Amino acid sequence: MRVAVTGATGTIGREVVRQLRERGDEPVAVSRDPGSAGMDAVGWEDLDLGGFDAVINLAGSPIDQRWSDEAKQKIRDSRIDSTRRVVDALRAADPRPRVLVSQSAEGYYPRGQAPVSEDTPAGSGFLSDVVKDWEGEARKAEELGVRVVTARTGVVLSGSGGALPKMLTPFKLGVGGPVAGGAQPFPWIDVEDAAGALIFLMDDDEARGPVNLVAPDKHTNKTFTKALGRAIHRPTVFPIPSLAIKMMYGEMGSTVTEGSNPDPAKLLALGYTFKHPKLESALSNQIA
Repeated sequence: MRVAVTGATGTIGREVVRQLRERGDEPVAVSRDPGSAGMDAVGWEDLDLGGFDAVINLAGSPIDQRWSDEAKQKIRDSRIDSTRRVVDALRAADPRPRVLVSQSAEGYYPRGQAPVSEDTPAGSGFLSDVVKDWEGEARKAEELGVRVVTARTGVVLSGSGGALPKMLTPFKLGVGGPVAGGAQPFPWIDVEDAAGALIFLMDDDEARGPVNLVAPDKHTNKTFTKALGRAIHRPTVFPIPSLAIKMMYGEMGSTVTEGSNPDPAKLLALGYTFKHPKLESALSNQIA
């Protein structure tokens, strides 16, 4: 298959490209600077998706940063604009890709400990609003006869990028601990499974609409913290108060101190088999 991948140089994108190549597919990056992508690439300007079999859309500015007004605008625009460009390119493509798998986020859901499924209404606040509009842009491809999947992904564990390396620093210094009491859910997924599930959803004609990409092994911030401490043989006795998180991240801190509890039942029912269903396995896989 010839697969266009936006965000191909990001944490998940690199693993998607690796897995596609490993099974004999032809991944092609969609890049603002095709010459520097380090792989076969096409540009965003005058994007031509004709002749591609599928699109995996992962473009977007990182969410885990302090949410200044400027950062919030960039987080929103980078997702909405890139997805709109992809759909416009799908509209113009001949022949047209048959499927769009578009990255989404568990930030869609209300914060709290109650389990949520893909049928749960959206939460409120900045992140939920962004995800609703992000998914809305992707769904416009359905009007073109394209099968659309929106992958509501949890915290992706990767030793080479994303949240995990940032978490490791205080733990290695011996000052890691649970955040804001630690009772909040911690929806996680190993990067190998995040990429593997995206490719699985691309392949499976039964997969449509939102799908939660989180591991079946449920954890709170506290139990995740303890598992991380064991994995690197460091203590986890220094709790981090919610005030410290709010001072560090501002409004974005609520995603850490509150959390959400999505269930992967739909992904499992479709037949996806996790490579790392247990947290201990994922941490061992990602921490050298």
